[in-house]
Amino acid sequence: MTDKDYEDIPGTFVFDADRARIGYHLNQFCISLGKAEGREAFTADPEAYLDRYPMSPEQRQAVIDRDWNRMLELCGNIYYTSKLAAYDGINFQDLAGLMTGMGREAYRKMMVDGGRPIDGNRYKSEWGED
Repeated sequence: MTDKDYEDIPGTFVFDADRARIGYHLNQFCISLGKAEGREAFTADPEAYLDRYPMSPEQRQAVIDRDWNRMLELCGNIYYTSKLAAYDGINFQDLAGLMTGMGREAYRKMMVDGGRPIDGNRYKSEWGED
């Protein structure tokens, strides 16, 4: 992938065409869990089911570890990876709480109160960490 101006946005990975290509098999695996036959096959033999999707070793390990943020870093799409969370019984609000490290209630309160403050959160370059 090439560097893009929007990669300076903190706390997110913009899901663009390049990321879609790289994350294709990871996302196809996650989408497959939206159907009963996919969930049943994954439950019966997770390793064999994962073998159906030629993910990178890092993507596969992120799935096994349920490392939600790493899946996004490795070009997973949040709407697809949330299918894996749902398979595990984790709703989207709880998933967001896990991913932010805030927990469900703190995340919910932040969002009800209007989200994260914009100051200091527009660009990573504002943080002075380069």
